[in-house]
Amino acid sequence: MHRIFRRKIYDTLIKWKKDRNGQTAMLIKGARRVGKSTIAREFAKKEYQSYIEINFAKADPEVKELFNDLSDLDYIFLRLQAIFNVKLENRKSVLVFDEIQKCPKAREAIKFLVEDGRYDYIETGSLLSIKKHKKGIIIPSEETRITMYPMDFEEFLEAIGETQIFPLLQYSFNNLRSLGEATHRKILRLFRLYMLVGGMPQAVKRYVQTNNLAEVDAIKREIIELYVDDLREVDESGRASRIFETIPGELSRNKLRYNVGSVIKNASSLNLDSVWKDLEDSLTVNICYRCTDPNVGMTLHKDMSYFKLYMGDTGLFVTLAFWDQDVADNLIYNKLLSDKLSADLGYIYENAVAQMLKTAGKSLFYYTFPADKEEKNHYEIDFLTLKDNKLQPLEVKSSGYMAHKSLDMFCIKYKHRIGRPILLYTKDIRTDSETICLPVYMTPLL
Repeated sequence: MHRIFRRKIYDTLIKWKKDRNGQTAMLIKGARRVGKSTIAREFAKKEYQSYIEINFAKADPEVKELFNDLSDLDYIFLRLQAIFNVKLENRKSVLVFDEIQKCPKAREAIKFLVEDGRYDYIETGSLLSIKKHKKGIIIPSEETRITMYPMDFEEFLEAIGETQIFPLLQYSFNNLRSLGEATHRKILRLFRLYMLVGGMPQAVKRYVQTNNLAEVDAIKREIIELYVDDLREVDESGRASRIFETIPGELSRNKLRYNVGSVIKNASSLNLDSVWKDLEDSLTVNICYRCTDPNVGMTLHKDMSYFKLYMGDTGLFVTLAFWDQDVADNLIYNKLLSDKLSADLGYIYENAVAQMLKTAGKSLFYYTFPADKEEKNHYEIDFLTLKDNKLQPLEVKSSGYMAHKSLDMFCIKYKHRIGRPILLYTKDIRTDSETICLPVYMTPLL
């Protein structure tokens, strides 16, 4: 039986269908293998009387050629119905254009198809690939565009049958109520499992089917190799793929920023502008920029040359971090799951927090400031978010250690701009003076 996981983006599609009523097409963009095609197909099946799905990566040339001449839409629709043996109903059917970047003329045709008004249209594609294939066509403005990310922690819990945990987390968070030690330990173990498996639907499906983390790791390695191949295709110099492959190593150094010079000889972040853009558009990475002036409107104070790189999926991050080690015996995975790996896991938790914040729709910023007059040492706020027009600084700990010197000094320095500082760590929820100490798995609730 083919397992379809619940994805929150489905609710967004429902709202689009109701509110726009055919006035725009829906473009679902996202990294490869995050489930774009699956959700589009499932939505088409359940929410429409009939649908036609065209995968332009596999479509017959005669299908693609239909979009070269839009002078007779009646002819195009009749041909499509005959080819796919599907009857389209006025305002009750949808056409799904999968891998839309493989047929630029179909992307351009969206403007006229939407204006025609007979049917709804859903497009899926990788943003990077879409941008690389837009030359010579007019990009339609009649699109509602949404980004699909890997499965978040709540979706993961539902996928493995733990459906009652997130309502409890929501109540605990809203009321600052303890979860209790036994419950907290269980949820933290499930969160570490989520960090290991990740949110790529194929990896989650394999875990649900086999409960074998070595098999899950094999799936993730296939996805990573696919990403590397894609990046090599768009950047033949190999710089983009090289940067992608070294993200875990650079993050583990615990530096104040990504040091591109240590990865690519004689390179600086400024002269690799197109590479950063390609990486960002691939949606395989999350870029966290340093904010030069922590205040409302952080985008205005974004330092484009000073940033950290995280991977879009922490499960892929873990696999890439231990790429050269055989996990057939599950040794690394079991130690990570039981929190007994000797290596400092701070950078893995940091990547997970970055992923959760990004999935929740937040832009990623961090802040550093000197700890002494000589500026030899620095305080660092791992992430800066906004809540109720106030700064909400976040510090991430991979342990239950409650010291938060950077948060304390930041709050003294910018006390009039701050709401409540947050420490994300591996213990139960509690308050420590003005600081709220939250278990790291509550990050999505911020």
